[in-house]
Amino acid sequence: MAVRERAAATLPTLMRAIRKGAPKSPTQQPLPSLRRAFSLYDQINLIDNVPEDQLRFQGYTDEGFTVNGVTYEGSVLCVGNLITSWSPKKFSEITPDSLSMFQIMRPIPEIFILGCGRHIQLVDPEVRRFIRSTGMKLEALDSRNAASTYNILNEEGRIVAAALLPFGVSS
Repeated sequence: MAVRERAAATLPTLMRAIRKGAPKSPTQQPLPSLRRAFSLYDQINLIDNVPEDQLRFQGYTDEGFTVNGVTYEGSVLCVGNLITSWSPKKFSEITPDSLSMFQIMRPIPEIFILGCGRHIQLVDPEVRRFIRSTGMKLEALDSRNAASTYNILNEEGRIVAAALLPFGVSS
């Protein structure tokens, strides 16, 4: 009985501690974890032990992304472990010209992840043909899931590229 009383007495203190630990920035959203509850990852965490020179998306806002602790506003283009700002501000501005760097890049990434903003969009056939002509496979996702997919494939050591519009872009 004493154990039960002690547990009941510490509950309010525990709840206050949990409330104090809430995230400070309500607009900064962490990326979803793809780990299953009670998995081996809980005991051996290999995912969070990433080399410092490896890109890792850590969060997103409606205006941009946080990568390796640095906040980038606007669209970003990532290839392997390199990141740069990208000119398209909305989905309709994505053209073969905006992706022309892949015509001269070597080695060509095996997968190209397109983050469409808040929702998955139908990719223009001309853009699809262009991506296919470079030898890459296209994966179009909403930007949040595109960032998570990029993290996983990059951590696996795969040659991957991603072009992501901010999550706040809806069309």
